[in-house]
Amino acid sequence: MARNMQPIAKRCKALGLSPAVMGYSKKVTNRNPKGQMRRKQSEYATQLNEKQKVKFVYGVQEKQFHAYYEKAERQSGITGEILLTTLERRLDNVCFRAGFAMTRREARQVVSHGHLLVNGKSVNIPSYLIKAGDTVEVKDKSRSSVKFKRFLGEDAIAVTLPAWMERPNKDELKVVINRLPERADIDFPVEEHLIVELYSK
Repeated sequence: MARNMQPIAKRCKALGLSPAVMGYSKKVTNRNPKGQMRRKQSEYATQLNEKQKVKFVYGVQEKQFHAYYEKAERQSGITGEILLTTLERRLDNVCFRAGFAMTRREARQVVSHGHLLVNGKSVNIPSYLIKAGDTVEVKDKSRSSVKFKRFLGEDAIAVTLPAWMERPNKDELKVVINRLPERADIDFPVEEHLIVELYSK
């Protein structure tokens, strides 16, 4: 399974992203402080940057990302928005959004190691797409580990859930998907129409 192991802060700076999008609130880099003072980007470079940004945030490789795009293109609606909301439905992203992991990379690992249940069944595929009405929770036998204990109790790390999911009981590592995510729920800057233009060439 291919993974992007580039330094988070360095990659975020290059893509114009805040490390907080990836779950790293304190990461910064002092490398190449004048890196943003380069000549004006070409149209192609701007489009490519938007694609690379989305791929990096959701942790997908080119072949898989292109498959998501082709699937979005076949559906009725705005292709760019469908692409983003489909990626937002990935189980590793849901794990991160639900607060079951501190970072997106950790969320992918949580899913891959089989710590989650979807509708009561174990799922260890990060790209699994959740649906409206689904329940996602941490397995009982996993909740006793230090990894998950930090999210429970009076000293639990505060997590702000997106509008499309809710936690029925604050003392449980369990969320219910109220509805599918929408374009307005994407909380990082991206111009998805540039990605569509790139693939349309």
